[in-house]
Amino acid sequence: MAIKTILCIEDDRFIGEMYVRSLKKAGYDVDWMVDGNDGLVAARNKPYDLMLLDVMLPERRGNEILGILRGGETDLIPNTKIIVMTNFDQDEESRAAMQHNADAYLIKAEITPKKLLSVIQALDAAA
Repeated sequence: MAIKTILCIEDDRFIGEMYVRSLKKAGYDVDWMVDGNDGLVAARNKPYDLMLLDVMLPERRGNEILGILRGGETDLIPNTKIIVMTNFDQDEESRAAMQHNADAYLIKAEITPKKLLSVIQALDAAA
């Protein structure tokens, strides 16, 4: 299934606007949430092909959202790919747990919009 719809959960206004602008310019349909609670509600109420999930969010952290959606016995969003994006320095155990439940794990400081688009296209091609 081709990636067409994206949920971006990012609280940093500058980074969020940059991602949303470049993703829309590339032809994706993008919804943007700036806190964890709204992001979790959006993820559960509307099907998305891809979710960009920041780790450090107000109201509810990204690792908690990931755990709710994919950490239980049932994957609540089986048709959604998840890219975890963070600048937060996590311990190895936390990082491994998040990587296990995500389709990609990226360090935000290393990702330009162009690189993000190439990661999304690679995930799309692998599907």
